[in-house]
Amino acid sequence: MEYIKRKIAPQLIANLQRGKSILLLGARQTGKTTMIMQEIIPDIMYSFIDPEIRLRYEKDTTLLAKELKIVVQQKKNPIIFIDEIQRVPNVTDIAQLLIDQKQAQFILTGSSAHKLKHGTSINLLAGRVAALIMDPFHFDELPHDYCDLNEILLYGTLPFIVLEKDNNNRESDLRSYVTTYLEEEIRSEALVRNVGNFSRFLELAASESGNIVNFTKLSQKVGVATSTIIDYYQILEDCMITLRIDPIIHSPSHRRLIKSPKYLFFDLGVRRACTNEGAQLPAKYLSHLFQQYIGIELLHQTRYLPSTQLKYWRDSNNIEIDYVLESAGKYIPIEVKWTDTPSLSDARHIQKFLSEHDNADKGYIICQTPNPIAITDKITALSWRNLRNVLK
Repeated sequence: MEYIKRKIAPQLIANLQRGKSILLLGARQTGKTTMIMQEIIPDIMYSFIDPEIRLRYEKDTTLLAKELKIVVQQKKNPIIFIDEIQRVPNVTDIAQLLIDQKQAQFILTGSSAHKLKHGTSINLLAGRVAALIMDPFHFDELPHDYCDLNEILLYGTLPFIVLEKDNNNRESDLRSYVTTYLEEEIRSEALVRNVGNFSRFLELAASESGNIVNFTKLSQKVGVATSTIIDYYQILEDCMITLRIDPIIHSPSHRRLIKSPKYLFFDLGVRRACTNEGAQLPAKYLSHLFQQYIGIELLHQTRYLPSTQLKYWRDSNNIEIDYVLESAGKYIPIEVKWTDTPSLSDARHIQKFLSEHDNADKGYIICQTPNPIAITDKITALSWRNLRNVLK
């Protein structure tokens, strides 16, 4: 299968070159293993996704220590790759010992941080590894023949979907992903007790992607306690399936602000497969997906920027800014509009935000305009293809 170089690869290589080990987390099928095997070529690999291999070390984790003792004797400072580390998380103790003794470097990958975060005896290797996150393709990584906006909104940007050219196969593959990964794997890790309730929640959570979450309303629809809904969202977040966006909760003008979070599904194709929607969607619905896609891209692009967070702003009268970049104490408000001819009326909420926040001096409308447009002296409309210019 064709390999498309990933933007995170230089960062991974640079950390290895300075002697660090790597913890690379990301949802299944985002391309973690492919990138590592293409860019690094480890000295030895263990894949705990294979049941036989996993069972071998689950029975006796000291067996891995004995095997790696031979590996480090045969080669100085080998690179040891362990895939799906969360399936046998206690082997991190072995990694820590070899890292501390400077006998080996590790690349540890996982598709769920749940067991790594919540296990009472799990070693998170704090300070010993560079923690990185692997996303689906960013816009700048997409091949030129997969840059049609409608295609991105409907099918998402997971590598195995982007490289598949037949839309019928894409539909089948996305449904399979939801069934075999989001349902069966979460179930196999015993992350939920009632699979039926979780399946109903998963469909509703996908439908509510990009909206402000009403935990109470969702709990009534699913038929479980509000605390269970919060736990379910935490599971999706730990499994890299949802991305959380918190609100700005302080207002200089003493507005009553909404304080509930938003969640975005990490990939729009997977989101649509979870909701069982077809591929023929009205423009109004595509507008909502477009807003979600811009949020996903902003999260991707700001992930490793120092002191930068993505938030949103909304008051009790439904005056809202879709996204607000917070960096070094400054705000940049961003509105997303499904239009190629943005106007001053599209900027009215940004104007209000700028007038109330002394730490915000410019804002953006992200839309489908082919060229930048000066809406006011402080507000610029940009093409979604040039979203990275917001960060300059």
